[in-house]
Amino acid sequence: QLRSVLNLRWTDMFLSGLLFCLLNVVMPEIKLTSVDYEIFGNVQGRQHYTEDHGRSLGLSGWVKNTRQGTVIGQIQGPTGKVNDMKLWLKNVGSPCSRIDRAVFSNEREISKLEIHGFSTRH
Repeated sequence: QLRSVLNLRWTDMFLSGLLFCLLNVVMPEIKLTSVDYEIFGNVQGRQHYTEDHGRSLGLSGWVKNTRQGTVIGQIQGPTGKVNDMKLWLKNVGSPCSRIDRAVFSNEREISKLEIHGFSTRH
């Protein structure tokens, strides 16, 4: 079991690194976006769903619970994929979550990814 988890993590890191290289070297014409977010409602304790969904879209970023009961984070990647993630954060979220409101801020175009991979911060 542990070996399969470690292999999955290694595969995730490898694919994130490959995407990082492709987006920054091979395909620089792709527009990249960075955006911060805060999600309000019954949303804590399920960061791994956000992390997994971000990875499935090929995004980089992070997610973190706050003391105020919200979830904050940042996502970076191709603009279309970032928009897909924003819709997921606003309307779907993790199972059993209740999303009351999603606030997106500091949205900007970036020339290259500033974050490598997707992680949960503590």
